[in-house]
Amino acid sequence: MALAFEWMVAGRYLRARRQEGFISVIAGFSFLGIALGVATLIIVLSVMNGFRAELLGRILGINGHVLVQGASGGLDHYSGLAAALGRIAGVDHASPIIEGQVMAIANGQASGALVRGMAPEDLRRHALVAANIAQGSLADFSGTDVVAIGDRLAQRLGVSAGDLVTLISAQGTATALGTVPRGRAYRVAATFDVGMYEYDSTFVFLPLEAAQVFFRLPGQAEAIEVMLADPDSVERLRPLLFEALGPGVTLVDWRQINAHYFMALQVERNVMFLILTLIILVAAFNIVSSLIMLVKDKGRDIAILRTMGATRGMVMRIFFYAGASIGVAGTAAGFGLGLVFADNIQALREWLQSLSGTDLFAAEIYFLSRLPAKVDPGEVGMVVAMGLALSFLATIYPSWRAARLDPVAALRYE
Repeated sequence: MALAFEWMVAGRYLRARRQEGFISVIAGFSFLGIALGVATLIIVLSVMNGFRAELLGRILGINGHVLVQGASGGLDHYSGLAAALGRIAGVDHASPIIEGQVMAIANGQASGALVRGMAPEDLRRHALVAANIAQGSLADFSGTDVVAIGDRLAQRLGVSAGDLVTLISAQGTATALGTVPRGRAYRVAATFDVGMYEYDSTFVFLPLEAAQVFFRLPGQAEAIEVMLADPDSVERLRPLLFEALGPGVTLVDWRQINAHYFMALQVERNVMFLILTLIILVAAFNIVSSLIMLVKDKGRDIAILRTMGATRGMVMRIFFYAGASIGVAGTAAGFGLGLVFADNIQALREWLQSLSGTDLFAAEIYFLSRLPAKVDPGEVGMVVAMGLALSFLATIYPSWRAARLDPVAALRYE
C-alpha cells in the first residue's frame, strides 16, 4: 500500500501543472538527453565494432595471417616449405607469392598498382576474392598472359573481362641507350570487388609463373603467405611454424603488419566513448536541477505529508521514483532507438544519400564501400547499465534534501 502511494505521488509530481511547466520542460530535456546519449553510444560503438570486423575480415582475407620471408632474399625451395607448413594442425593453407609495384596502362589511362603473383589454385582458395568476382571467372586465371584485377582499378582504366592491360615494371632493362622500362600486355581474366577501396583500386593478381618471368625471379618466391584456421591462434602456432621452416627465415604475423590500423581504431573508439558519455552525464545533471526545483516548489506538500505521518524514507523514495522514472524511460528509449539505427544504418545512409545527392560514406576516405555495424550485447548492456546508474545517482541528493526538509519551517514561511 505504501509503495503504491509513493508511486502515485511521484507520478503526479511528474505531471506538472501550468505553474510548474518550466520544471516539466527541464525533465523533458533530461529524458531526451539520456535517450540520445544512450542511443548515440550504442550506434557509435556498433559502427566501430563493425569497422574493426570488416577491416580485419578484408585485410586478412587478402593478405593472410602470417608472412614467411627469407632472411637474405627470395625463397628457392618454396614448394617444400609451403607443403611443410600446410601439414601443421591449425594451418589452412600456405601460398608462395611474389609482389611488386607496377604501372597499369589501358585506353590511355595509367594507374599505380600492386601485383601479387600467386598460383591459380591458391587464388581460388581465397574465399574473399573467389566469392566477389564482378566480371569474368577465376577458371580462366591460368597461363602466363592473364591477370585478375580490382573492379575499381578496371573502371579507372576503362577495361573489363577479356580486355588487355599493360603492366610496366619499375625495374627497367639496361640497353646501350640507357635503362628502358619493361612492360607486357595481359588479358583480364576476371575483376573482383571485395568491398575495400584500397584493394579494389590497386590489386592485380598474376599467376605465379607469369610473375616469376615478369619480375625476373626464376624458380623463386619472395614470401609464403600462411592462412590459419583461427587468426587469433598465431601466437600459439608461431613455435610450430619456426620448427617446420628451420633457420634462415623470418615470420611476420597480421598483428604486426596491421597494428597501426587497429591501434588507431581503438584510440578513436575510446575517445568517442568518453565524449559521448558526457551527454548522459549532462542529462543526469538536468535531472538533479529539475528535482531540486521540484523539491523547492513542493515544500508545502512535503510538510503536509510529514504531518500526516509520512516518514523521511517515504518522502525520499517519492522523489527518487520521480527522478529514476525519467532516467529509466530515457535509457529504455535510447536502447530501442540505438538498436534500430544500428541494425538499419546502411539503409539509412542510402536514404540520406538519395535525399541529399551527396556521398556520405566515400570509399576513398573510409576504405570500405559500405557502412558496417556490429552490435555487441556486452557493450550494449554496459551502456544501459551506465545510463541507469548515472540516472539513479542523480536522484540521490535531491531526494535526500526533500527528506531532510523541516515541515514546521516549510509551513511557517509558506
